[in-house]
Amino acid sequence: QVQLVESGGGLVQAGGSLRLSCAISGSIFSIIYMGWYRQAPGKQRDLVATVTGGGSTNYADSVKGRFTISRDNAKNTMYLQMNSLKPEDTAVYYCNARKIIGGVSSDSWGQGTQVTVSS
Repeated sequence: QVQLVESGGGLVQAGGSLRLSCAISGSIFSIIYMGWYRQAPGKQRDLVATVTGGGSTNYADSVKGRFTISRDNAKNTMYLQMNSLKPEDTAVYYCNARKIIGGVSSDSWGQGTQVTVSS
């Protein structure tokens, strides 16, 4: 079992920055990638960014050039640096870890952290 705990959310004005952190603990073996997702009120949960164990990254088009995902394996922590924030970035942000064992994938989620961007 993987435990994920997000922190760093808050209220920020448009154009500002925030850095989210995700502390990872538990059975971290076989994690193939980790990522950030977000869910705005009344909307589905969407992918924001992912990072593999080898450091390859992937971003949603809406955040490319503004957000940076990174992972510090020594600290078992993943980050999401968010710059040039927009009101449409307002959402609950969730940390995700995906494992594949014996060909079967499983996802672990954090409890989420609220990000609110005021105009």
